[in-house]
Order: sequence, then structure tokens, then C-alpha cells
Amino acid sequence: MKKIINYTKTKRPVFLVILAALFYFFAGCSPEQPAKKVADSIYYNGRIVTVDSASSIFEAVAIRGERFLAVGSNEEINRLAGPQSRKVDLEGRTVIPGLIEAHAHPERASLSERAGPLPNPRTVEQCLAWIREQAGIKQEGEWIIHPKLFATRLLELRPPSLEELDSAAPDNPVFLNGSYGGTINSAAMRANGITEQNKHPGLLRNPETGRLNGKLRFTALHLLKLPERKSLSMPERAAALEKMFKLYNEVGFTSVTSGGLSKADTLLYCYLKERGMLTVRAFLNIRARFPFKDMPLEEIRQKVAGLGDVSGSGDEWIRIGALKTSIDGGILTGTAYLRQSWGPKAREIFGVVDPSYRGIARLSADQLAGLFQAGAEAGWKLTAHCTGGGGVDLMLDAYEQVSRNLDIRPLRCSIIHANFYTPEAMARSRGMNIIADMQPAWFFKDGDAMLHILGPQRIRTFHPYRSLIDSGVVVSAGSDHMVIRDPVESINPYSPWLAIWSMVTRRTERGTLIVPQEAITREEALRCYTINNAYASFEEKIKGSIEPGKLADMVVLERDLLTCGEDQIKDMKVKMTVVGGKVVYEM
Repeated sequence: MKKIINYTKTKRPVFLVILAALFYFFAGCSPEQPAKKVADSIYYNGRIVTVDSASSIFEAVAIRGERFLAVGSNEEINRLAGPQSRKVDLEGRTVIPGLIEAHAHPERASLSERAGPLPNPRTVEQCLAWIREQAGIKQEGEWIIHPKLFATRLLELRPPSLEELDSAAPDNPVFLNGSYGGTINSAAMRANGITEQNKHPGLLRNPETGRLNGKLRFTALHLLKLPERKSLSMPERAAALEKMFKLYNEVGFTSVTSGGLSKADTLLYCYLKERGMLTVRAFLNIRARFPFKDMPLEEIRQKVAGLGDVSGSGDEWIRIGALKTSIDGGILTGTAYLRQSWGPKAREIFGVVDPSYRGIARLSADQLAGLFQAGAEAGWKLTAHCTGGGGVDLMLDAYEQVSRNLDIRPLRCSIIHANFYTPEAMARSRGMNIIADMQPAWFFKDGDAMLHILGPQRIRTFHPYRSLIDSGVVVSAGSDHMVIRDPVESINPYSPWLAIWSMVTRRTERGTLIVPQEAITREEALRCYTINNAYASFEEKIKGSIEPGKLADMVVLERDLLTCGEDQIKDMKVKMTVVGGKVVYEM
């Protein structure tokens, strides 16, 4: 307006001044007063928890287009209403920024129950009952596969024994997939030519008898010749993923980081976007699928260059995420790489016979540093699957090697899972701006097993949220959701409310209170699911909080997260989810 005002004050023909005055008159404002921006929608009479830097809470919020126009009092925001504005009375309800899922595998989860519902058993007997049911349905010789079953989450802290599996399904090969290990029965051994003469170290044996016991580490999973999965068309995959994202909307998610895809897999997201099927924004981690372990650095650079667009490339709906690899196995199969040996309980739980066994490290720090060096040079955010404390230290060693030549702090690199942090690891992470990409539901589901196996001293380093935040490490929160579409019964549970409750209370699924001094506040937990995750994807300036100019992603809750009863947190219901100003879910 300044240019127009100055223009009308110059010595110009009178008719131009008159035209300018008429313009302001019919526009409904004076030459000295800028035109009012009218909101498309207004949400008022609520508690708008902004998660801004001042932790501000307001009564109302206005949206124009796909972005927040203003936050303030009811009176201030209602002034922005026009004749066509949609006005929503929140009736005192709380509004928070749209939640961001920091690590999930929605593509796999969306297809996991395509052939029918899957169980999430809590006991060995429940698991066996499902296997017997499947054996009664399937033809002789047909595989019975649970795509994701973690034995240490069963009450007995063990998988069904070989004898129990053989009794439940004598004529059907059985495979209980535990991600970085698993369990098979005798029919599965016969189907794959596995005999007592097979000496593969990934085929575990009964420590007392020396005979195969049906347990496998991930290094032996290639021995299984499993039935091929049915190939699905792009429309079929897209339809399944669209439904999964609508379920994410129901619990408050407006953005998601996909845990690891090939560059070709990103076409699925482009397909969804082009057809208006996306109801969450996506940050897509890309797996380094080439064998960089023994490659010269120059060859790794060429492979990285061949991946094309680097981290942060894209738009407000789809961005390229981190360059990802894997360091170790899993805590629930005894294959995570720890700082110390797994200890005597690992013999009982995992069949470990070597007292010095620390787990499995897939790479050395030098090998990992080669990939990280090439990736950092090209501008990639770097990350890796890493579940054990020894793996955390190994990753930090690799990051430090790269940091001698490059400042990697702007890349916001991370450690995925990163279950075990010592004060030293926190200090090193803070110095290099390494984000702790955590899954709080793992503490809820697995804290009891880790306490039993590792003991009270080492459990102090398991998911130490208070210490991480106090040390200045950015904690991002996700679920590693993989199988089953239900938010609580899924493996792993993707309900953010269950996770937040666990971070606040430090209680496990069995009600155990573990290291309560590592609890954090509700607002801190909310930040882990909002602004921290936006920071992890380089998007803190456009989302993660409710502030003017940011994308209008928000969630209306049934009750106030910051003041409701503690046990009400985990059962929180979402009344409405808004993405880019558009309602994508309403109860």
C-alpha cells in the first residue's frame, strides 16, 4: 500500500486521485488502512496449544488457504471472519499441531492383513492356538507365516518350542518372523533341506543337547525358501496405502517418515499425490541398497550420485528423506550390538552359548564412514537402523570420522532406534547435532524383557528421555509400525497417545515402573511428535507448530492433553484432523 499512498500524494491529474479514492471506498477500507485478510475457516472457543517457542496457548485460530492466518483471542480471530468463512465452535476442546510420525513402514503395514486379520498374541498358547487354526484351514504343505511376531513380547519371554510348533502344525511349514531372527518348525526345516548336518552359525541349537531348536538369527534367514508374494498393481498398492493413511489421520497424524524405500518405491507416493489421495505429508528415507561395505570411496560416490535428488528435495507433500543403511539386528532376537556381552540371561532367552557374545555388527566404523562421507559430500542427511548401545557408539565413531573433514551438523543426521544412550554418547550426539530417532512404544512393549535380560544397571540407559533432552539432544518420536493396521494391536503400536503416556509415566505394558527419573513432561513428549520431527525433516519453518504462515495441519482432541488424568492420555480420542486447512478426519 505504501507505493499507492505515495503515488496519490504526488502532483498527478485529479482524475487519478479520484480513481484511487473510489478503489479504496469499494474495497471497504481507507487509503491508510490495508485490506483485511479474510479467513476461510475459524476455530474458536478452544485451547490452541501452539508448541511455539514460548509455549503459547490461545483461544482461537484462523486458516486461509492451506496455512494458518492468525492465532489469538476469540475476539481477535472472529474479526477475520467474512461472509463465507466456516466457523467451528471448539466448545472448549484442545487443538494441537498435526502430529508427525518419525519412523514407520506404512507401505508394508497397509498390505499386512490383505489375506485376513493377523493376531498379536500375548502368550505362547495364544500363538499356538492361531497356528492350529491356520493348520486346520490350509492345505498340507502350505506355509503358515506370521510376518512379524516378537517372542520376547509373549508372557513367557520365549517363542513356542520346536516340539510345540510340530504338535500344532505337523504337516505345515511354520515361520514366525521376528525381523532379525525367527522360529521355524520341523516341516519348515524339511521344506528347506535344513538338517542336523547344517552348521550355519545362524541356525541355533539347544545349549544342552546341541540339536537344532528351530530358532534362527537373521544371518540364516536366506536359507528359507518362502512362497513368493503376490505381485500387486500400482492402483492396488495405492488404495491400500490411502486407507492406511486415513487410519493414521484418525489418531492425529498429518505427516509421516517412511522408514526405508528404494528410489523406485517413491513413485507410489507420486501416484497418490497426483490423484489427490494423500492425506499425510511424507518424508521418504532411501535405502543404500548397493554393497558399499567393500567399495572404494570414489565408487561409493558414484553410486550415491546415481540416487539423484538428495534429502529435503521435493515439496510440501513429498520430500526425499535420509540415506539409510543398517548396523545391527534387534533387541528382541538378541542380535542387537551391545556395549557389553548380552549376559547369562541371553542363554536362557536366545540360546546364546558364547559368554562374550555382544550381538552382531554388520559394519565397522570405517566401512560405515565411507558411505557417510560420500553421502555428506552430496548433501544427504544420514541415518542407520541401530538397536544396540554398541551400535550407537559405532555410528558416532563413523560420524566423527566424517566430521574431521566436513561439518555435518546442518545435515541433521540421526540414529534410528538408538535404544541405549550413555552420557558420553549423548554428549557426542549433541556436538554433531545427531538426532535420536526413538520409538517410545518399544519402551512400553519391551522394557520388561530388557530389564529381565540386562538387569537394573544397564536398563538405566534404555530410552533415557529426560537425560537426552536435558543434554540437548533432539529426540524425535515414531513407532516403527510394520504389521497390523490397528493403532494399539499393531506390531509395533503406532498410537502416539500410548507412546506419549509411556514417555510421561515410564510404565510398561505389564505395569512395571522403570527408571522413573527419565520421565518427561507432556509438553516435551508432544514436542517430540511435532516441532522436533519437523526439525528432523528440515521443515520446522513450515510445520510442527501452530503459527501464522505455517501449513494448517492441526488436531482437535476430545480432552486437554496437558491437564487430563494421566491414564486418560493413552486412550485419547481425536475429534478432527486437519491437513492444509482441509478436514481429513472427523469423529
